[in-house]
Amino acid sequence: MRTLRVAVRRFNPFARAIAAQFADFVQSTGTAAMLDAVEMDLNPLHRTLIEERGLAAGDWDIAFLNTDWLAEAVQADLLEDLTPHLARAPIADFPAAWSPSLTGLQRFGRGFWGMPYHDGPECLVYRKDLIATPPTTWDAFHACARAQHDPAQERYGTVLALFPDGHNGLYDFCIQIWSRGGEAFDGDGRADFTSSEAHAALDFLRGLARDRGAIAPGCETLDSVASGMLFAQGKVALMANWFGFAAYCDTAPDSKVKGLVDVAPLPAGPGGQSVSLNVFWVLAIGAGSRHKPLAWDFLRHCATAPMDRLTTAEGAIGVRRSTWSDPEINATIPYYHRLDWLHDHARAMPVTPDLARISHIVDDMVTAAVATDRSTADLLAQAQARITR
Repeated sequence: MRTLRVAVRRFNPFARAIAAQFADFVQSTGTAAMLDAVEMDLNPLHRTLIEERGLAAGDWDIAFLNTDWLAEAVQADLLEDLTPHLARAPIADFPAAWSPSLTGLQRFGRGFWGMPYHDGPECLVYRKDLIATPPTTWDAFHACARAQHDPAQERYGTVLALFPDGHNGLYDFCIQIWSRGGEAFDGDGRADFTSSEAHAALDFLRGLARDRGAIAPGCETLDSVASGMLFAQGKVALMANWFGFAAYCDTAPDSKVKGLVDVAPLPAGPGGQSVSLNVFWVLAIGAGSRHKPLAWDFLRHCATAPMDRLTTAEGAIGVRRSTWSDPEINATIPYYHRLDWLHDHARAMPVTPDLARISHIVDDMVTAAVATDRSTADLLAQAQARITR
């Protein structure tokens, strides 16, 4: 019997959803196949799939890939182009049933490299039982975090995902730059971290991370998932994080804040405006897979409306507009329909194979900003020099 090996980003809703979708695939199609799904954190996932070329070696048939990694994987010839599969066995309502923002980042280099699977741009996630009016500026965000910080009640004002996994460090830094009216990359996709807006961005992140009267302890050990779980435990009042964690709080059986969560646009900085970030997870087929037709059949199945709805039911975020507007889902998660608005106000990272390397340089910069007293100007200059080299 054929076995599909799937590399999964470690997140319980992903693991539950992909297992349930495969079971439905086997039952509804009569396909004789088994699933071998292996969960990994971000750094091991990137290392296994891309650095060690597991996608080309045939180690993996399907992989969860962050859109930031696609250009790197394509440049290294690690991915199967899905265009011929779409032509051979099309998805009836693709791409019309999806937001254009979910079908463009993986279309480049004359190929289409992944089907959208999990979505949820960054937004402000907050406890509506504690905060009547969400802050609209970053200074007000910091002040609100201080006002809500109450360690005696084991509740902290806010949280940052400072674990250096090449993920949220870059995202938070770029959002701070953009929301202050600056640009993190030039028109050719080259990083530019020496502007006054970049200086203000790093200053803000450093000041917030070091304010023990506003932030949860141990943020340097927390990635985006762990920080989201801290919120779900009722230990955080507000945070800038992915939409998916808000939805998780209203669907997970172990959530302690079910019904107490709301979302709003991210705050703006001086001279800027609210901006979100569009980064999402796709299901891609490895170039070395020995079961490519079967893998595509499973990807097609996951893309159907019932299976996309199942992704949401398991605590992740579906990617079809029919899921976003579903009345039953919005009855449970009353802000779900706002995904359309968030996508209309979201920006994306440049399509470049250098993004993972840049992410780790920014991780080093943010870590040094929080842990040392080196000047912001020196830290930015060093990061820019490393990126240029």
